[in-house]
Amino acid sequence: MRILIVEDEPKTAAYVSKGLTEHAYVVDVADNGIEGLHLATSGNYDLILLDVMLPGADGWSVLENLRRQRQTPVLFLSARDEVADRVKGLELGADDYLVKPFAFSELLARIRTLLRRGATQTEQVVRIADLEVDLIRRRVTRAGERIDLTAKEYALLDYFVRHLGEVASRTLIAEHVWDMNFDSDTNVVDVAVRRLRAKLDDRFETKLIHTIRGVGYVFDVREE
Repeated sequence: MRILIVEDEPKTAAYVSKGLTEHAYVVDVADNGIEGLHLATSGNYDLILLDVMLPGADGWSVLENLRRQRQTPVLFLSARDEVADRVKGLELGADDYLVKPFAFSELLARIRTLLRRGATQTEQVVRIADLEVDLIRRRVTRAGERIDLTAKEYALLDYFVRHLGEVASRTLIAEHVWDMNFDSDTNVVDVAVRRLRAKLDDRFETKLIHTIRGVGYVFDVREE
């Protein structure tokens, strides 16, 4: 899942970004309201973490403009702790409001709650052959057996599941899972896919990860 952080305080942005990345989220950061609104309206995000006091355009105006175009869940992160501020944020269309300073565990819990709420409108558990992926709890089983994945392995699987049947180039995978530009001399994608295959495919008859030579990979139930 992709999360946009709109925050002008570098330490806060880095702290939240690092924590979310460690929990397998793909994170983008904007340090001003104008860039934040541009990314929010042009990108495909599952959630936006939005500060109130921002250069360029404050969080109130960013949210007002965003709501004219998209209904992406928004969680305000702000040092403004007055009841009036929280009420204003919610009335403008925010889904939650968390006052700084905050514990990362609470932020993570609130994020998961918002994503779970959104998942009621879509599939929360995806089933492909005998594979089950709980997109909210990040629980993966195959043929009833629990599969333990690292954060990056899960992020890779999450990308595959959300692009079922689509051929994914190494460049696209690197961009979405590692948030990096792909270097043809780097085999990070192939190594990660090999490790995921070892856990997800090697011991099972039906293979789900297929190599498309010269292009990348496709995740689906199909013949090699």
